[in-house]
Amino acid sequence: MMEPIIIAGPCAAESREQLFATAQQICSQFSEKNLHLTYYRAGVWKPRSRPDDFTGAGDKALAWMLEIEHSYGFKPCVEIARPEHAEACLNAGIKSFWIGSRTTVNPFIVQELADSLRGCKCTVMVKNPVTPDLKLWAGDIERFLKNGLTDIIAIHRGFTQSSENIYRNAPVWQIPIELKLQFPDLPLVCDPSHLTGAPNHIASVSQLALDFGFDGLMIETHHNPEAALSDSSQQITPAELTNLLSSLVFKSKTSSPAENELRKQRTLIDNIDSQIGELLLKRMQVVDNIALIKQKNNLPLVQPSQWSKVVANYKKNATDDKHFQDFIDKFLEILHQQSIERQTKK
Repeated sequence: MMEPIIIAGPCAAESREQLFATAQQICSQFSEKNLHLTYYRAGVWKPRSRPDDFTGAGDKALAWMLEIEHSYGFKPCVEIARPEHAEACLNAGIKSFWIGSRTTVNPFIVQELADSLRGCKCTVMVKNPVTPDLKLWAGDIERFLKNGLTDIIAIHRGFTQSSENIYRNAPVWQIPIELKLQFPDLPLVCDPSHLTGAPNHIASVSQLALDFGFDGLMIETHHNPEAALSDSSQQITPAELTNLLSSLVFKSKTSSPAENELRKQRTLIDNIDSQIGELLLKRMQVVDNIALIKQKNNLPLVQPSQWSKVVANYKKNATDDKHFQDFIDKFLEILHQQSIERQTKK
């Protein structure tokens, strides 16, 4: 059984002290639990949405990453987005990179990176593009393979979605699973940090990815997440990382196919239930907003035409399943009652 690929480290390289503090704690925690870190990750150059956001410590952080490798034996891994980044890494002695989802969406840039690494004996991790486009992701991988790079890892971090969903990015599991079918010998790793955007969902998504046959995980880890200069809300501490990995069920020959399938289905239910719970809470918060608007403008509390639209939205998914139709009827009755009660109390 192949050892799982575990990639961890902070979102961004902020300072030498920050990188070393995180690495030291991972080393200490992992030693106690007999865990192995495959790569120590950190964003040296960070593509950010706003021009004033922290973009990483830059070139000087490469030396810090190499110091950490010397001190703790962690193989460094950084994000590259331009050929100059690749050249700087290779000159410094770093030969493990990942290509971010904002980069993999552009075939021109990916081709430039593939050309700059032609024939290089290095590891290239290719994250899925932000758009749910299997052909684009597969094409990105092929660009590196055609340039003689054979040590490729695919990273699934989810796809951009609307704010009405609880995860930061939509999993769309069928896309990475299909990618694995196209490239059966290519390791496939899940990045639950970017996918979920919240630590409380990382465990369930990680387990689901492993149950789907993923080969490992990339998890953003910071010695003090609250003080992180980027993505503070989705990073976890080294202690939390260790506890998480210890709780997960990795590929095991001791589990029967039935047990593995049952665990996957139960994890699917856990993920669905979690999303339903949070979406219902969001719905009630919107109901509260509606109540305030109605009060302010002296509008009627109950508007039958609007509720008819709600019923229609649910009914269109009821199909021919009589039991499900009965459930929807009961659920809508409770939902309507709760919505009216909340508006009455406002």
